[in-house]
Amino acid sequence: MGELLKYCLSFIVLVQFFSCNKGIDATSLNAEERRELAIKTYKDAIFFPQGSSRSLSGIDKATQIDPTYKQAVYELSVAYLKRGMPHKWKPQYDKAVLLDSVTRIPWRGYLYLWFYRDYKKAITDFDMSDVLTPNFTDRPQGQSVHYWRGIAYLGLNDTKSSIAYFDKYIVEETKEAGEDWVELTAFLYRGIAYYESGNHEKALENFEKLLKYSENLYADGKYYKALIYKKQGKSLEAKKLVNAAIEDFNNGYYNNRPYVETLREIYLEDLQNLKDQLK
Repeated sequence: MGELLKYCLSFIVLVQFFSCNKGIDATSLNAEERRELAIKTYKDAIFFPQGSSRSLSGIDKATQIDPTYKQAVYELSVAYLKRGMPHKWKPQYDKAVLLDSVTRIPWRGYLYLWFYRDYKKAITDFDMSDVLTPNFTDRPQGQSVHYWRGIAYLGLNDTKSSIAYFDKYIVEETKEAGEDWVELTAFLYRGIAYYESGNHEKALENFEKLLKYSENLYADGKYYKALIYKKQGKSLEAKKLVNAAIEDFNNGYYNNRPYVETLREIYLEDLQNLKDQLK
């Protein structure tokens, strides 16, 4: 009965979406009326899954009704990106930047970082956000641009700059809310940067913090600790960590992201290979 009701409601919304906006000539409306119609069309469209063809076509229609409606202009670019249409994403996103550069430039940096792995362009946008808002730290996707720059520099294998920006992020976050509010992957990535630069002592400090604040449930931290212990000749400790890391991984406690592979993402094969080496 519940499923039937859900399908009925979906059908009703779909009918309303096409019937209520059918035949309306937006050019005959004034600016306020166009905005109201664009908002309604947009809200109807986002009822459908993000990036779906119905959502995309509805949002596109909203931007045609009112090309200055910032939310729809931006969301249309996101829909193109998630449907794997970068040739349409960039021109559309540039329109969103023109309407709201302060918000959209740091967000573009985030998209360059994760969807394109263009670390240099991402850093350029994050730096530009500091110019646009000198007295405010922008937080695209809820995280400080210092944090995102730390990841971008690690992607460029510039461990020194990566560590510097993670330091800046962690100090600010700790001062504002406490160390336990720091994003866990900041400790993970700063630890990886120290590990890749050969500073195993500092790397271990960060992996220990990662495990402390994750209640000792994080495959990546245990994996990197095991790598360091292996180099130090502590095979028994390394074996225990790898087995624990495999258990965490199988239970979903590892660093990953939706839509894209995360930076330095580990896989079960990596853990199994290390376990085999330790035999």
